Amino acid sequence: MPYFARTHQLKQSLLYHVYNRSINRGKIFHDDQDYMYFKGLISGYAERMALRVYHWVIMSNHYHMLIELDEPERMSSVMAGIGRSYACYHHRKYKSAGYLWQGRFKSQPIQKELYLIGCGRYIERNPVKTSMVEEVWEYPYSSAAYYILGKYDSITAESPLFENFGTSIEIRREKYKDFLLDFDAEEEILFDNIEFPRGSEEFKKRLVKENGRFMPRRQGRVRV
Repeated sequence: MPYFARTHQLKQSLLYHVYNRSINRGKIFHDDQDYMYFKGLISGYAERMALRVYHWVIMSNHYHMLIELDEPERMSSVMAGIGRSYACYHHRKYKSAGYLWQGRFKSQPIQKELYLIGCGRYIERNPVKTSMVEEVWEYPYSSAAYYILGKYDSITAESPLFENFGTSIEIRREKYKDFLLDFDAEEEILFDNIEFPRGSEEFKKRLVKENGRFMPRRQGRVRV
């Protein structure tokens, strides 16, 4: 198979679980206006940069997103732009200064076919794991309410695997709710350690680490 075709196939399968936390784990989202501003930044970049956000959560001192980009090489500029823009907003509003984030965002390559749904569940269960809410769909700053209640949020791009939950939207929402409740603790460990890609061995062979990030190989044939 020609290398170009293999590269194309990888990009069609490649998602990223992206994450960042505030420096010293301090609170950086203080009120609804802060959360909404950050959501607006994500929405704006999504529209301009062909960014699809399938699952997301914004907590008081960190965020998680599961994203897909037509051009994965642009991920660093997109995420850095969102981080810088929010830091400027925070410094203006709260008269703060210095570093807001603990460093560069982290990114974990995810194979769409195998781990999209599992990683999405991991992300949306964050508020329950920290006892902020009893049910995932009660938390206002995540994609859970989009999938379970049909609540538009300006960010969520419907997962391409969501339709597998049923033949009608009502069935899909109910089955997805059951899926979130029936979490797999062993599976969640896969996404706690964000340093390692999650996918088949073939998927991992199509990646190369550049500047600390796993990206699709750009040239040459992959050794098998």
